[in-house]
Amino acid sequence: MNPVRLLPLCLSALACSQTGVTAREAGERADSADQILFRMSTQLTENGVLRSFVEADTAYIYQNQQFTDFRGLRIRFLDNQGNQQSTLTSRTGVYHNLTGKLDARGSVMVQTTDGRRLQTAHLVYDKTSNRVESDSSFTYESPTESGGGSSFNSDIEFRNLSITRPKGFQKGKGILLPRPGQ
Repeated sequence: MNPVRLLPLCLSALACSQTGVTAREAGERADSADQILFRMSTQLTENGVLRSFVEADTAYIYQNQQFTDFRGLRIRFLDNQGNQQSTLTSRTGVYHNLTGKLDARGSVMVQTTDGRRLQTAHLVYDKTSNRVESDSSFTYESPTESGGGSSFNSDIEFRNLSITRPKGFQKGKGILLPRPGQ
């Protein structure tokens, strides 16, 4: 057989043996996204005031369902004067536009500019009520405190905090825990 005719047959045989990319490898959920953004970054404002910078390795936007699914999420939160207050990082995060809730999962860490750090596997931030909660165990560290628990619910500034099975220590005066039934 002529070698010139044999080459197309060999190439077609190789092409048939290649599996290529399947829908499962690409991710079925990503296939239904309206937009996919890589190395995404945006600024969020509230009443004309810059409130946060949001960055993600990848963002899948679902316009009809009104949510965004992030991979490699990083959010820098600012106060009313534009000063950075804290940074949240997680492997994944889903933001629901209608409810204003962010559901962060996987190595979630919130670190403040004054040296406090909270780590957990799962954290929910509710923009409407300005509260954070976790149904997973967590650890908390600051220059004067170290602690944790099996779950928590708190205002965003951690002034009104409810912890399930708290543990930890504080340098100096100690932590005052309520008596059972109070």
